[in-house]
Amino acid sequence: MKRQQRISRGFTLIELLVVIAIIAILMAILMPALNRGREQGKRAACMNNTKSLALAWNLYADDFEAKMVSGCTSLGGHNRDGVCWVYWPGLNATEEAAIRDLRRGLLFSYCPSVKLFKCPTGIRGEVVTYAIPDSMNGHWAITESIKPYIKTLKTQIRNPSEQIVFLDEGRLSPSSWTIWFDQERWWDQITARHGDGTNFSFADSHTEYWKWKDPRTLDVAKMEINAWQNGPRLSGESTQQGNEDLHRVQRGVFGKLGYTPTRN
Repeated sequence: MKRQQRISRGFTLIELLVVIAIIAILMAILMPALNRGREQGKRAACMNNTKSLALAWNLYADDFEAKMVSGCTSLGGHNRDGVCWVYWPGLNATEEAAIRDLRRGLLFSYCPSVKLFKCPTGIRGEVVTYAIPDSMNGHWAITESIKPYIKTLKTQIRNPSEQIVFLDEGRLSPSSWTIWFDQERWWDQITARHGDGTNFSFADSHTEYWKWKDPRTLDVAKMEINAWQNGPRLSGESTQQGNEDLHRVQRGVFGKLGYTPTRN
């Protein structure tokens, strides 16, 4: 009796194309979920960074009789203390120079890890992405109206859980982070990370993620920095009436609005 020969048969071209199509569909379904999971992980790491910086900020104030560390990043007329929490190395500085200036800043001994000063989604080569707003012993010259709201002592903060001390600026600037007080208007850019929002830490050391609701906020956040610096922020384009994101940030920085907001 003859043994039956087994006939091996490979995939036909049509079957192979079907398998590839199924894999492509599965990838299209899974990739957004994987990306969201990865971004949520980066958001959590960024929140940990801002919390660590807020704790360091508080420890510094506790060691110096409630005196806040200077919110500025370079020396000059608006740096009352002549020292900086971190130092701005300049636009064309190397990464090594930026790390050196980070390490000699006043907060590094309280938060001695270079990685904690940068958002995980920060641009390559950038060392510090977080900033202190003007109101926390920072720059005050954008308008005279903000002077009464520039605090230099931690004891001047009435609502620590509502007062922003760090935010993700996106890259370090040669001052503190600036926003208008008496106008419905942006000055420095805000970031849009981790699902179109930004992390903040507050004077009581807790952190929050704020997701932007107004598309105009995203327009500001996603504009190329030089285009923003030399264009819209100097014109009426930076004014955004009825932008609740803007109102919320201004209240977080100053504790109140210096104008009556418009409503959409």
